[in-house]
Formats: sequence, C-alpha cells, structure tokens
Amino acid sequence: MPAGSNAKRERQYEHIKEGAEKRGTSKGRAKEIAARTVNKERARTGEAERASRTSTKGRSASARGGTRSGRGMGPKGGPTRDQLYNEARQRGIEGRSSMNKRQLQKALGR
Repeated sequence: MPAGSNAKRERQYEHIKEGAEKRGTSKGRAKEIAARTVNKERARTGEAERASRTSTKGRSASARGGTRSGRGMGPKGGPTRDQLYNEARQRGIEGRSSMNKRQLQKALGR
C-alpha cells in the first residue's frame, strides 16, 4: 500500500489487487497495478504531495471503465494472450505454452 494513504485508499488498493489476481494476474503485478491506480487517484484528488501532469489530466481510471485493460473493442480487442494463457492454465488445457492468441481463444471456446 502506498505510504501516506487513508483507510479509503487502503480499501481501494485491496479491491483492485484482489480483482487483478482473480483475472489471473501474478501477485506482484496485481500489487503494482493497485498501487499505481491508487497513487494516480490520490494525485487527481490532491491527496498526494506531488503529481505528474499525466496523473491530473484526462479521465480517471474509474471513468475509463477498463478501456485500456487489454479488453478493448478495437480490431485486436478482447483479452490479451497472457490473460488467455492464464485462463487456459487454470482450466488445465494441454499444450497451451506453444499456442498463440488465436489458438488459445479457440481452445477456450471463444
């Protein structure tokens, strides 16, 4: 949890971290995502002592609603190959390590 945070930010951090872990993200990466998100929200609301221009401009993470999470609606939309791989690992699909994104999608029935 980032230093100097209040109880609300600690709850937000835990919520984001748990959500990332449920999606198959490693514990270290989930902690990083949560910390970055909380720090950005602290910067946007003036809770942080210093804030970069990119932290204070543009739409907040909650307003974006996951549009940059690898599940966008572009021509290459949907989950990333790593997200598909983690799901395949959880389901015990054989040969997943040598599969590309399209093959993983097919094996998962997408």
